[in-house]
Amino acid sequence: MNLFDVYSLFDIEPVRGEGSYVFTEDGTRYLDLYGGHAVISIGHAHPTYVKAISDQVSCLGFYSNSVHNSLQEQFAHKLGKASGYDDYSLFLCNSGAEANENAIKLASFTTGRKKILAFSHAFHGRTSGAVAATDNPKIVSPFNATDNVEFCELGDIETAREKLSSKEFAAAIIEGIQGVAGIRVPDDEFLRQLRTLTKETGTLLILDEIQSGYGRSGKFFAHQYAGIRPDIITCAKGIANGFPMGAVLISPAIEARKGMLGTTFGGNHLACAAAIAVLEVMEQENLIENAAETGEYLLNELKRIPALKDVRGRGLMIGFDIEGSASDLRKKLLFDKKIFTGGAGASTVRLLPALGLSKDQADTFLNAIKELLG
Repeated sequence: MNLFDVYSLFDIEPVRGEGSYVFTEDGTRYLDLYGGHAVISIGHAHPTYVKAISDQVSCLGFYSNSVHNSLQEQFAHKLGKASGYDDYSLFLCNSGAEANENAIKLASFTTGRKKILAFSHAFHGRTSGAVAATDNPKIVSPFNATDNVEFCELGDIETAREKLSSKEFAAAIIEGIQGVAGIRVPDDEFLRQLRTLTKETGTLLILDEIQSGYGRSGKFFAHQYAGIRPDIITCAKGIANGFPMGAVLISPAIEARKGMLGTTFGGNHLACAAAIAVLEVMEQENLIENAAETGEYLLNELKRIPALKDVRGRGLMIGFDIEGSASDLRKKLLFDKKIFTGGAGASTVRLLPALGLSKDQADTFLNAIKELLG
């Protein structure tokens, strides 16, 4: 049996990792500034993380959600304290797309409305409802196409006002920072106005923090720069440092009704053990503070390189454009300089490293990019 041909693959296979590095079988070391697509939050093979998963699987790897699981409660308590949302409730699932699916469904259940407002260049996942709210026709199948999702330009508060004033929308969903779009940061004032508008129209506000959350922006959630509190927040990627997990944080104003949401694997013992370890390491090693400081340094230094266009981002979620092919540049970084980076479209490079990235490692990348771009 062959694998279904989904991705274009680099001819490299990492077999182990350590911190911000991955290694191939022959021992070649690569600086990982992509973090497996923003998934590696605390670094590869962190000893605290490895021990937590190893200890848990030696006891109990899985049992269903029909019984009590104190690890879920422990994780919920730690997440509430770390994020500042300790009065919210938590639904655990397995991925970012699944988190957004449940957020959208919950908003529709709560308001009794059908429509969702999303924004230009949004990416919310590849499952049915999530992909319908994703602004990329190439990945929306005929089955997923629906009149229940409408889009407006990111930052266009007047069009959002016009649409939401109909009071037909269950929710507006927006990323804290658009990742797949190439690191597009919503204006803080726009987020504040959108929060006010959704309250005025009885529309729930969903903040998709799947890529931009968990400390990546230099705050726990990127929307916290705007000082707003959404009705629903979705998480995944960095939440468990590579173990599949997603989460939905739900405002206390939203009533939980049994049977409304459900999952088989969500919040399983191994996932919770991994997620608890991530929060412990983030706190012990001040990783959010490091993401803010190292990210600011890297962002400012990149802006000094004349060949780079529109350098943007927050914390360790950075994008920039170049003249010519970003794919070609990324290949040179990978094969000539042994550095992994991400892409977004023809001309954009994305940086999504582990939150513990050091200034020296940032300098390694800066020197490499200067050499390659002359």
